[in-house]
Amino acid sequence: MTIQLLHPPGQIEPECLVARCPIRTLSIEEVPLAHADEVSTFVMQKRRDEHLTGRWLLAEVLRQLGHDPSLLTVERTQHRAPYLAYIHGVWKNTPLPSISVGHSDGWAYVAAVEPGWRIGVDAEASDRGIQANAFDMMAKGEELERLNANPDCAIEVWVSKEAIQKVLGLGMHLNPREIEIPIGVEKALISIEKSKIQLIKWIHLEAQIALAIAPGSMSVATAEDRLLEVTKVAMSEGDWGVGCNTARNNV
Repeated sequence: MTIQLLHPPGQIEPECLVARCPIRTLSIEEVPLAHADEVSTFVMQKRRDEHLTGRWLLAEVLRQLGHDPSLLTVERTQHRAPYLAYIHGVWKNTPLPSISVGHSDGWAYVAAVEPGWRIGVDAEASDRGIQANAFDMMAKGEELERLNANPDCAIEVWVSKEAIQKVLGLGMHLNPREIEIPIGVEKALISIEKSKIQLIKWIHLEAQIALAIAPGSMSVATAEDRLLEVTKVAMSEGDWGVGCNTARNNV
């Protein structure tokens, strides 16, 4: 399957990787990061294909970043934001990338960013229109006035708001009307509560893409993480050399 690496404009820090591939039909056996119980909930074949292609692409992106997908699983927060974790029984707590997955117009999109950061990606066909009577559900005040004056920019605004909802891990729990997006600029710094979010927008071929990056992590500590951390602290405070003190002192 062809993978396209996507290149946001300008210099971006922290390091991230963004890619897309065409959606196709896959078996669950071909997708190491798919959960059978989650896949079984999809009634429509289209939704199943989107999900499995997205997880397949995620595995490929992780391989490019030097991670073994067979050791990983995709978990979800209370708001269903995805994050990576080691599978049960893998005693590692090496920090993992934050991830975002999306689907649009026959394409799956994946973004991954180095540990310590969160990421959100969204895309739609750049020529897709949004009805003007829907503008007041996505904007208010001066932003709504700008949208009404520049209706062709509606899809740029919409994918940007979706990317920000994803980077904060809130989805539609964050009202899009509470997110104000500058129109016609490639990069912007968005402040929402205590979060400072880098927003990057660009067009790739037929797609309007938005990428949002912010400090922090989606991951939730597991029992293995907590035990490894306790062990690490104990080792730093005590004598954990080979053998025991009594044996060494008797030599």
